[in-house]
Amino acid sequence: MMTWHPTANGLSVEQIQTFFGYHKAHMQLLHSIGFSGLCKSKKLEALTALCADLLKVDSSAIWVMGPGGSSLSREQRYQPQAGHHYAPYHLERAQHPLYFSALEAAEILFTHDATQDSRTRSLRDNTLHTGCSMLAMLDAPIYDGSRLCGVLCLESREPRHWSLTDIACVAAFADTISLINTHEAWLKSRKELDYITHHDDFTGLLNQRSLQYRVQQLISQRNPPQFALLWFDIDRLNAINNGMGGQVGDAVISEIALRLRGVLLPGKDLVARVGGDEFAMLYRFTSATDDIREAVATIMATINQPVQVGQQSLAVSTSVGIAIFPDDTEDLATLIRYSESAMYQAKAYGRRQAQYFNQDVSASAKASFLMEHQLIEAISNHDLSVFYQPIMSGDAQSIVGCEALVRWQHHSLGFLSPGEFLPLAYEVGLIAELDFWVLEQVCKDIKLSRDRGLAMPIVAVNLSADALVDPLLTDKVWDLLEQYQVQGSQLELEMIEDAIKDDSSLLQQTLEQLVRMGIKLSIDDFGTGYSSLLRLKNLPFTTLKIDRSFIEDLPKSADDCAITLSILGMAKGLGVSVVAEGVENDEQERWLQQQGCNYLQGFKYYKPMPRDDLFKVLIGVK
Repeated sequence: MMTWHPTANGLSVEQIQTFFGYHKAHMQLLHSIGFSGLCKSKKLEALTALCADLLKVDSSAIWVMGPGGSSLSREQRYQPQAGHHYAPYHLERAQHPLYFSALEAAEILFTHDATQDSRTRSLRDNTLHTGCSMLAMLDAPIYDGSRLCGVLCLESREPRHWSLTDIACVAAFADTISLINTHEAWLKSRKELDYITHHDDFTGLLNQRSLQYRVQQLISQRNPPQFALLWFDIDRLNAINNGMGGQVGDAVISEIALRLRGVLLPGKDLVARVGGDEFAMLYRFTSATDDIREAVATIMATINQPVQVGQQSLAVSTSVGIAIFPDDTEDLATLIRYSESAMYQAKAYGRRQAQYFNQDVSASAKASFLMEHQLIEAISNHDLSVFYQPIMSGDAQSIVGCEALVRWQHHSLGFLSPGEFLPLAYEVGLIAELDFWVLEQVCKDIKLSRDRGLAMPIVAVNLSADALVDPLLTDKVWDLLEQYQVQGSQLELEMIEDAIKDDSSLLQQTLEQLVRMGIKLSIDDFGTGYSSLLRLKNLPFTTLKIDRSFIEDLPKSADDCAITLSILGMAKGLGVSVVAEGVENDEQERWLQQQGCNYLQGFKYYKPMPRDDLFKVLIGVK
């Protein structure tokens, strides 16, 4: 029996020596070789075993608090005679309210006879929550940060008066477990933050930040390796989203990500998702004779395979641009820009292919600056012209409208199609000015046709996103109608889907004001941009124009048939009309007529023509 020798602080020498022994054993465990490298569960096993052995108790257990503090569940238990075991056991707050309240009050709960203590008496029915007859209890709360998350519970089969050193020892062990919990939570949050910072949350691939970091790593080496940056873009993904739904588009993105991740190449370094439908890959040359063309061919053969979505097999392709370090550039930002430029060249050349960056691409960029100034002059000097392409009724028997298309007779380059200069107009901010120029020319031509006794059909004029955000748009349109005495019903304004992706009330107000002038609104190149059913439902559009890319392979392409049918069905449900662009042969016409397409437009009927040629056609029709 311990002899009591009072000291100045109220503890005997023996108690102080015992406490020092507890502390020494505790510290030796925490600072032992290998403890810090153990997983959390193994650390807890070591702590519960040491605590039980030091205090010579019959059981040492860790209990975990359930959600909302409604229950305690035994996570692990150590008994000197049986070792560690994990038989599950649960305590419910409703059955033991005083015990739970004591723990939540941050009390170190100790009793020499738990069956007589008001806080623990209810545990008697649970045989003191150990599965056998226990009497003495010493419980210390465990925390995760500031949140009570459990309890370290020591139990003895015999009554026991717990000493201050016993209580201090258990409190120290409970605090250590709390610190482990806090540290584990910090590590977990750090890993989660690191993952979010460096990975794409949808595909699990690395993100552009990680790509840039890795490229910079390679470039910064004393002897940097030669490598290629491949920039991928999924072809016509917007068409899939709009024709078949965003879930199908997401499935395509996910599948392409899996395929890129799974490509087996000796030189493959990393794959990243760098945009909605864009990916990048680093390919390191493994030898002086390494041929990247073979690697690219392998990659393209792997990813350009049909994607199975439910019962539908979709023909999916990608375009890829390639820039090589250090041959093309030794600068990170320039390398990325060059690979993107090459990718856009691949798309311009027909998609589903790879293009390598070359100086011609750079030279064409420089040439665009010269073209910019020439375009400004052409608009000012009225060197542009407006052509018209008739739009036919569904039975292809009558002209019901026409589309206004801008053309440029360049003084040295000759006749330029819109595809050759409109992208430049967008890039340099001239597109809105060009839109208004075309609209004014159309109003002049409508007035001229009236003066000549011709009934010009409704004319569709393209309107860009830049023009739509002009706060004076409706005033400018009204002024043109007044100046040339044109009825609003003689005009239709066409907008691509991306031009109306803004859900602002200002956009809706602008469109409604145009409609009140009698002008009809349509969505041009439908299926190639971003839109939603809700937007189409809430905005006052009366017509959808199916992009020619879906028409050119009808009816041979099952994918294009499915997308076109989806658009036709959606339009019918919304009560809007559909114009099919790019109709060139009898098969396309016949299939579209069978599906109930409202209007047809394309080279099968008329090519775009100057105003006077249109007047001749109208005279003939008349």
